Amino acid sequence: MATEKDPHATLIDLLPKFRFAMVTTMNEEGAHVARPLTVQDREFDGDLWFIVGRDSSVVAHVAARPSVGVALSANDAWVSLAGDAEVVDDLERLREYWSPAVEAWFPDGPEDPNVTLLKIDAASGEYWSSPGGAVASIISLVKSKVTGEPYEGRNDTVDL
Repeated sequence: MATEKDPHATLIDLLPKFRFAMVTTMNEEGAHVARPLTVQDREFDGDLWFIVGRDSSVVAHVAARPSVGVALSANDAWVSLAGDAEVVDDLERLREYWSPAVEAWFPDGPEDPNVTLLKIDAASGEYWSSPGGAVASIISLVKSKVTGEPYEGRNDTVDL
């Protein structure tokens, strides 16, 4: 379990809270483009995995410029990651991640040649969190307002 003195472990402990991520790439004109993707692997080892369409803009952008940003948000925690992305063709892993929810987007199943994986190798991250969850956050915010003391959440930057 993470402690406030171990920012790396705190970041890793926070990641399973997130189901969706906003993945930001850069398009051909150099503009940032963000889109929501479902996180497939929550056991964080430095990589995040997503199922994407091979003909999607995210795949085209990553082929030209692999640097990406990933933003994750929950009621009481926020994480920003930076790293490089790549398209990975791994049918076994794709089958492992497959679910009825994914099938809504890709009805032809994991064998569909247009379905592939996007792997993001995170190089750094930053997190913000409210210790104790949503209820504790509300109590802390009220306490801050009553006492005039600044609200104290957790924040740190981590090299991965």
